Amino acid sequence: MIKEFKPALRFLGVFVGLYLTMNLLYGWWITTYDEADPATVWVTTQSSILLNWLGEDTYTKPKFNTPTISILKGSRIVVNVFEGCNGINVAIVFLAFMAAFGGDRKKIMWFIPLGLLIIHIANLLRVSGLYLVAEYFQQYFYYVHKYAFTASIYLIVFVLWWWWIEKINKVSIRKAMTSEGS
Repeated sequence: MIKEFKPALRFLGVFVGLYLTMNLLYGWWITTYDEADPATVWVTTQSSILLNWLGEDTYTKPKFNTPTISILKGSRIVVNVFEGCNGINVAIVFLAFMAAFGGDRKKIMWFIPLGLLIIHIANLLRVSGLYLVAEYFQQYFYYVHKYAFTASIYLIVFVLWWWWIEKINKVSIRKAMTSEGS
């Protein structure tokens, strides 16, 4: 009976092990900074550049003695960006899944960087979108931040996983989940 579950147990073991390990390393790395870490600064700066392309007159400024960087318009802080908004945790989930699921190494070598780039661009759009909501629809900020944009970034990860499984590796999820696949 254990033999039947061996692939699933292996997947779960690798996924959970890598997820916990990478999160512990990331957590340790974050604690080495008293101010905003480089990844958060990078994402915030790029989001401000994107907003400026859209016609917003923004700039970034670190908050003194906090792990936060702000996006400002004029002298007013519109949104504060914390380390949890830099997309690294989402990338960790993606990487742990890719390592756990596996596949052709040549395909993994191009798909992982592509997936990370897609996640990064989606995160830039998310942070920029949060700025726009905070600037123009403040009353909706909490709900958009907490639910809509969080769900959208993880939906993108799920689509990447589906793409990897179904389209790149040609494994039918439906067949694998039914007795027809056995």
